[in-house]
Amino acid sequence: MRAARLHEYTEDMEDALTIEDVPRPEIEASNQVVVEVEGAGWCQTDNHIIEGMWEPYADQSLPMTLGHENAGTVVEVGDEVTTVEEGDAVLCHPLRTCGTCRACRLGNDMYCENAAFSGLTHDGGFAESLLTSERATITLDDTDPVDIAPHADAGITAYHAVKKAARELVPGDYCVLVGIGGLGHIGLQAVHAMSAARTIAVDVKDDALALADSLGADHTVNSTDEDVADAVDAITDGRGAKQLLDFVGSDTTTALAPDVVTPGGDHHIVGYGGHVHQPSQDLVDGEFDYRGNLVGTYTELQELVALVEQGEIHLTTTEYDLADINEVAAKLERNEIEGRAVIRP
Repeated sequence: MRAARLHEYTEDMEDALTIEDVPRPEIEASNQVVVEVEGAGWCQTDNHIIEGMWEPYADQSLPMTLGHENAGTVVEVGDEVTTVEEGDAVLCHPLRTCGTCRACRLGNDMYCENAAFSGLTHDGGFAESLLTSERATITLDDTDPVDIAPHADAGITAYHAVKKAARELVPGDYCVLVGIGGLGHIGLQAVHAMSAARTIAVDVKDDALALADSLGADHTVNSTDEDVADAVDAITDGRGAKQLLDFVGSDTTTALAPDVVTPGGDHHIVGYGGHVHQPSQDLVDGEFDYRGNLVGTYTELQELVALVEQGEIHLTTTEYDLADINEVAAKLERNEIEGRAVIRP
């Protein structure tokens, strides 16, 4: 089968992956599932994996097939699989978890002690077929696997962060969303679906803000034209935002909290690549929290699929052939993709 393989870490996205023939995956355990991949979302994390940013944090053995936002049709199941069968359309959680370690039993899937992460530690879905597990597959009803594939990571990560923020938001509160791109445009819809808060969308591109406006943002701020803190202060009558969802994670955006977040609020870091450089007194004086977000649990992905199937959340996507995969990587590096890119192997 054809697969897009990473052989060495590089910052050159134009020639990062090679398309080559590799053996199709085979069932090795009774709980495993083979999925014919119909759609695989390209994620900023894929760029970071190519750059070697994840190498200190995850056991990686190159060459490796990337792709962790996968959906398709089940074509083979292990002997003990009972919840899916051949022919089922499924969305695949990127993390294959054991279900028996303490973290799994507590419902904290992302902390599984025996996890395998498709496209990060094990071969992923930028290929014609993917080996995964029964525990990682969610059956789809009327949703096209190509349309929903990016929700396997982009969607669930945004939902995971918004779910935490929504617990703190009450009517009259404001929520700032920074970066209305692949994750941010999902997060914006999730905030409206899960809370009564008013939203302030921040981006550097007018096209992204136009998308935010079309998705129901109450206010938009172009941070190249306006000071974000001043804009939020004016919109909120000096009260600030109770929650800030940072889908960029640069040094500039992580520095917003002291001037934007109301005392006792939270700055959720979803995008990454920058640093948090704030005086400890800022946190003491504002009593706000920086909160990290790592994908999300299996049950949260189920909840997100329900919102999608109810028509509450929609994806903006562009489809590409597997042969165009390096073009996609380069476009994302140049911030030229609106919404999400989906590879069709």
